Amino acid sequence: MFKRKITDEIYRWKNNTGKKKALVIKGMRQIGKTFTVRAFADDNYENVVYINFKDNESARKIFDGDFIVDRMTLDISAMIPAIHFVPYKTVIIFDEVQECANARASIKAFMLDGRYDIICTGSLLGIKGYNRKKNRGVPTGFEHILYMRPMDFEEFLWAKGISEEVLEEIRDCFINNRPVSETIHTSMLRYFREYMCVGGMPYVVDRFLATNDMNVVREEQIDILEEFKDDFGKHLDENEKEEIDLTLLGRINRVFDSIPSQLAKENKKFVYSMLEKKGRSENYQSAIQWLYDAGIINICYNLSNLSLPLEGNKIDNIFKIYMQDSGLFVAMLEEGSAGKILSGDMGMYKGAIYENIVADAFSKNGRKLYYYHKDSGLEIDFISTVDDELSLIEVKATTGNAKSANTVLKNQAQYGVNKCIKLSANNVGREGVKLTIPYYMAFLL
Repeated sequence: MFKRKITDEIYRWKNNTGKKKALVIKGMRQIGKTFTVRAFADDNYENVVYINFKDNESARKIFDGDFIVDRMTLDISAMIPAIHFVPYKTVIIFDEVQECANARASIKAFMLDGRYDIICTGSLLGIKGYNRKKNRGVPTGFEHILYMRPMDFEEFLWAKGISEEVLEEIRDCFINNRPVSETIHTSMLRYFREYMCVGGMPYVVDRFLATNDMNVVREEQIDILEEFKDDFGKHLDENEKEEIDLTLLGRINRVFDSIPSQLAKENKKFVYSMLEKKGRSENYQSAIQWLYDAGIINICYNLSNLSLPLEGNKIDNIFKIYMQDSGLFVAMLEEGSAGKILSGDMGMYKGAIYENIVADAFSKNGRKLYYYHKDSGLEIDFISTVDDELSLIEVKATTGNAKSANTVLKNQAQYGVNKCIKLSANNVGREGVKLTIPYYMAFLL
């Protein structure tokens, strides 16, 4: 359907001449895993064996027996007569492999045999305990794992048909800290507002490009959000005590539904009392971890101090939660929010929307998320390393000054940070150690 960056990583896996492992692609629902893998397989293998364990329940039974490769391939070929197992020219695709844990467990036998490549995809593979009653173990040491996420802004621009020459010009302006031409800048801000509303779910992007109708986009997004909630319920049969699962299910839903109101606050720190009157962290840790492992949310941790390594300075119980996909976040807001965003009127959510999409961009670049907040009111939206240097990253919904960043930069003895990047609607510009870049360049950081 669309060009995706992960395809380059799949090529690197296939061309790896070292120890061969199965490729396992994890990611949330409907981000294009199946389409990308099947397109790659069709282009690079003479024979493709495709099994969808969600649709083909009888295929699951093949993996209930011993993991003998010849027996498994014989049973698969009997079930799907049109396919062929040609040694060293065949890839086996296990789609929705979370529905057949034993198929994933069989990877070790296939890799030791060495005649066939295997690619697995799944939307709940990060969930601890999922299908554990039927699982014979994960084949440690025999998997190469890739995490796939929704389309980033550059992939969205590819889908819109924006030329590579324009994208190269934007990259060059970013690298050399020079302003983008006003024509390109204005166009990119408009495309970025579209991306904020549409997000990166491929089917939603496809419907947007086909209809140019935000009502259609919202309908598709609401359907995806409802499917997420159906997935929450799949946790019910994984623990021994059903009443505990029902409690967990309720907590997952409360955390998920609270995300817009949590981010609408001036201090966007996640607050448990917004979930229930006497909400406590220990009651909701599993629910938050479930949503994170499913790839639905990003967690941004507060730091105890501004020094490397950032992971060593994070405060585990003080954090913000962002949605993985900005379009789905907008769909969780009031009806009509997309229209307001496109017109530049975002009301009380404007800060949350911009922060969410920058967190989304960083996550898609493989960055862990951190921020810095002190009780005095000083707060930096994001802290990260840029060009191996610790950097403050401020996201401004308006053209106002970054007061907290100025405070940190002026107190070198206390903080030791001398680099700041401000993302706003403004063009590229530099003032001393502060670099301003437009929102649409976040994917380049």
